[in-house]
Amino acid sequence: MRKDEGEQGVSGGKSRRLELYFDGLCEPVNPGGVATYGFVVKEGGKVLCSGKGLVGVGARGDDVTNNVAEYTALIKALECLLEKGLEGAEVVVKGDSQLAIRQLRGEYKVRSPRIAPLYKRAKELLSKFKAELQWVPRELNEEADALSREAFREYLEANKEEFERYYLKSSR
Repeated sequence: MRKDEGEQGVSGGKSRRLELYFDGLCEPVNPGGVATYGFVVKEGGKVLCSGKGLVGVGARGDDVTNNVAEYTALIKALECLLEKGLEGAEVVVKGDSQLAIRQLRGEYKVRSPRIAPLYKRAKELLSKFKAELQWVPRELNEEADALSREAFREYLEANKEEFERYYLKSSR
């Protein structure tokens, strides 16, 4: 966005209102499983950016949990918005993690040392937007959930032996 466009940006006179959906998972065990994330950001129903990826793998020594994956999803989504030059936009942040939403609203304290730096980074990024945080049930977070699950399936396809050796050894 050019400086002379000011708050109007490309949305024709009013500030942009975006919906950001984020989700993470850690399977087949939490903590210590395979952690992945997914996010989708929309404006007026149109996808502006989306992403998915691997956060870490407990079998490789990564200190991962579902909450680490949730925070990573939110951070990646907010970084995507900044890369697109959308700083200052109105963003309704929607996630199905009650813990993450309540921590970010200040309703719960962050007690976990593994979450503290992620919380700090998320708060720093959120401060660059006019953000509203909303908890939503999983059914209303389907796209982000599907992306995190897709990232998990991609890990499984590429690392089947590692997954079976570490996570399925007790079932043999």
